[in-house]
Amino acid sequence: MTKYLNLFNRTIMTNIKIILGSIREGRKSESIGKWVLDEAKKVSNADFEIIDPNEYPLPLFSDTIPPAYAEKPYKDEIRQKLSDKIEEADGFIFITPEYNHGYTSIIKNILDSFYKEWTIKPGTFVSYGGAAGGSRAVEQLRQVLVELQMVPIRQAVHIVGVFDAFDDKGLIKEEIKSKHSLDDVINKIVWWSEVLKEARSKINN
Repeated sequence: MTKYLNLFNRTIMTNIKIILGSIREGRKSESIGKWVLDEAKKVSNADFEIIDPNEYPLPLFSDTIPPAYAEKPYKDEIRQKLSDKIEEADGFIFITPEYNHGYTSIIKNILDSFYKEWTIKPGTFVSYGGAAGGSRAVEQLRQVLVELQMVPIRQAVHIVGVFDAFDDKGLIKEEIKSKHSLDDVINKIVWWSEVLKEARSKINN
């Protein structure tokens, strides 16, 4: 576990955002995001924070200028606030359901609304939905991340039977935890976040 975390000795903490991929009433992404955050807090050299799209009601992207060429600050206040959150991150964990063999419009709109904020940063996934545990959504999202010059890492968590995965209090059951290698996913995203943070510093300098 620690072999991935000892590459750098930094005073500035690595910052990783957990992005919820659903705004539906009764969504499971909120409970899954809390589980991920609780497990991630056990890592001592990284800060984790949930980004809830319900708190950033981003309009559908409709600008004439593509995000890769857009100048900041953005005219839309919500877009600017979300941009600031994404920009401060060194890596991302996307909590993604699977809708009709694909990922959600919420995730797509967040990804499409920005560009420079994403580049040279890693992303991984905790997915759910359908017989494949959301893995078909993840396969599509990997391609989108590549186009944004991100690094989608191999490790991910795919939860099958998500409606039976939580107890009455909304907490994930212990038997579900034991089936998924979330610790490995967290360690890998921290490692890649630190590696690419170093790479970005060389480009910016």
